[in-house]
Parts: sequence; structure tokens; C-alpha cells
Amino acid sequence: MELRHLRYFVAVVEEGSLTTAAENRLHTSQPSLSRQIRDLELEVEADLLFRSVHGVELTAAGKVFLDHARLALAQVDAAVLAARRAAQPTKKTFSIGFQTGHEMNWLPRAMHVLRDELLNIQVTIQSDYSPDLADALIHGRLDVAFLRVEPTFDLCYEVIDHEPLIVLMPSDHPLTNHETIRPQEFIGEIFIGGSNKATVLRAVTEDYLKRCGLDIKLDHGVDNLAMAISLVASTRGLALMPAYAENLLPWSVVSRPLEGEAPMIDLAVGYSDANKSPILKLFLSRLEELKELKVLTLPPKKN
Repeated sequence: MELRHLRYFVAVVEEGSLTTAAENRLHTSQPSLSRQIRDLELEVEADLLFRSVHGVELTAAGKVFLDHARLALAQVDAAVLAARRAAQPTKKTFSIGFQTGHEMNWLPRAMHVLRDELLNIQVTIQSDYSPDLADALIHGRLDVAFLRVEPTFDLCYEVIDHEPLIVLMPSDHPLTNHETIRPQEFIGEIFIGGSNKATVLRAVTEDYLKRCGLDIKLDHGVDNLAMAISLVASTRGLALMPAYAENLLPWSVVSRPLEGEAPMIDLAVGYSDANKSPILKLFLSRLEELKELKVLTLPPKKN
């Protein structure tokens, strides 16, 4: 698989037409583009696109692949820019942190709002747990971070998204037959949730269970999504996790929404008020644009 396959695929999706993408964006012939897409599907071993009365549309596999393709291309572009700027050390550095897993959704948008400055600055990316990102902001190792509102850190926060908690379960669990999951279904199941380090997620989960009148204790506390997904698959338990987990699920783990009003967890842009970086000031001035870009993304995949 080559980068051009990813670029061709994204172009076709965004144009909604093989012909339009070939002529207007890729400057190649439509038959040649069709062959490239077929080669990509053979490599992936799944159909990614299908023709409909509305043009070219994504299959379920294509929706999942699109997010990863966009992230890969954004990271390649960032790597190219970083390499160029390494040869020009006088350029200013702007460091962005992401709670692990959120970079898939928010890195392309962050790079978009910085588009006018990318030739003049070096952007570095860090992925970590939310409390560790907050600590990096406090100590000046990051300029800005996409994280939870961590109550124990003296930082400024701008909430940019509200995510519902969803239920993760093994793909062959009996509850996969349900369209939604009642909180009472957790009784008697191995229960996986946020650890003491994931303080915000743990607090939201405990408050939700209390409001539902349930006295359920965690069997396993996790710091991150990768750990949660691994435990769901290995222990055959149920986990309450933020909805962005759907971006990272393997075939062995699926998700279902909660019945009724699901608890919400905030995602924020955090920064230190002591940081007087002009690039940070510019970035913060474009937060509304950053939030508007979320509307343009595809809906989450269904399992």
C-alpha cells in the first residue's frame, strides 16, 4: 500500500465521484483511478466504496478506513513539515498534545486551523493520558492539549465537545442482540471503567451508576482505551467508555449506546495562562472554526 492509494481514496470520498476526483483533484484518468481504488481494496481485503444513485458512497469498512487514512496522511504531512523545519531551527515550535485516541479526530482539524502558519512554525505532536498532558502544560512542555477538564491542575479550559459514554462488549456477547443497553444489564457482568488515574471518566461513571440506583463496583480500572479494549476482549466483560472508542475497536469488540439519556464527558482544549505564545493566541482565536469542522465529519460507524 502506498500513500497515493490513501490520497486517491480520500479524494474520491470527498468529491463523491471517481470522475470528478480524477479530473479536478488528481489530474488522472477515471479508469486509472478506478484501478488504483481496486488495488487498494485488494490490499485491504474489503470493499471500501460502492456506487449508488447519489454517486460513490462508503461501505461500513470504508467508513472505518477513511478515519485512519486521513490520520495517516495528516501525520505524514506533519512529518514532512517537521523535517523541513528541522533544517531551519530558527522557526518557532508549537507543541500539541492529544489524549490517546483523540488525535484521530482532532489532529487534522488542529492542522487546518494552523494552516496559515505551518510554513513558519514547527508543530510537534504528543499522545498521552489526560493527567499527564495537563502536567506537561503546567511545566511548559506543551503549548496546548486536547484533554479532559482535570480539576487538580490550574489550567484554562475551553470545552469543544461533549461525548456520550457507550458500552463496549465482546463481539459475540449476548447483549449484542440489543440495540441499546440498560444500565441494569451490568449487574452480574465483569465491569471495566476508568481507574483512579482517569479521574474524570471515573467520576462521570460513578455519578451515572448512582443516579441509576446501582451499586456496582469496578472489577478492572483502566487508564486508557487500549487497556479497556484488551480487557473487554480477554475477560469478556463490559466497559463504559467515551464514544471516540469506536475509532479504535478491533473485530473482537463492538459498541452499543446506552438506553435513555447517556452520561456525557467533556473534551476540552487546555492551556496555561502563563503561556504567551503568539501561535497559541492565534490557535485559541480559531476554536470556533475548530468546532465547526466537527460537523463536517462522518457519523460514527455502526457495528
